[in-house]
Amino acid sequence: MMHLCFAGALRVSELVELPLENLSFQRAPSVRVLGKGRRERCLPLWKETARDLRAWVAIRGAVSVPELFVNATGDAMTRAGFEYILDKHVCTAKKSCSSLSGRPVSPHQLRHSCALMMLQATHDIRKVALWLGHADIRTTEIYLRVDPSEKLEAVAAVTPLGLRRGRFKAPDALIASLFAPVLCEAPHH
Repeated sequence: MMHLCFAGALRVSELVELPLENLSFQRAPSVRVLGKGRRERCLPLWKETARDLRAWVAIRGAVSVPELFVNATGDAMTRAGFEYILDKHVCTAKKSCSSLSGRPVSPHQLRHSCALMMLQATHDIRKVALWLGHADIRTTEIYLRVDPSEKLEAVAAVTPLGLRRGRFKAPDALIASLFAPVLCEAPHH
């Protein structure tokens, strides 16, 4: 569940409401996600995610709900249930990753982390927007402001102007034109 949330950059609502039938383990494993505004997107699954989901489906067993992820009683996982599981994993991770100490980790941060990773890998904001299911690319542009490597690439891509050092001395013709009296006709009455 954690792997799919991160790798698919899913919103928590998309994750907990995901029907088992939207998962495909065919030749190219994928998941069909129904997002905000009833927009649908189909995401390929990473090999590791597909492997983990196959294992989950095998132990999930027969339950009466259509959702892929269920709780201990066989009911659909809730947002609070997912946050509880995330908190447990974060507490475990803090023991070996000291940089997590004192930092809150929310489900939405997993989505943001995946988006930044996708941006760094593809350097294409349009692909990130498609992956996240954003209807408007302007929503995705926040990742350009967050990712410093994008700014460094922009600076590296700009060729500096070939300016000579020294004092600027305007040619006499330029100075004369700036201070020349403006000739205009007075209005006739």
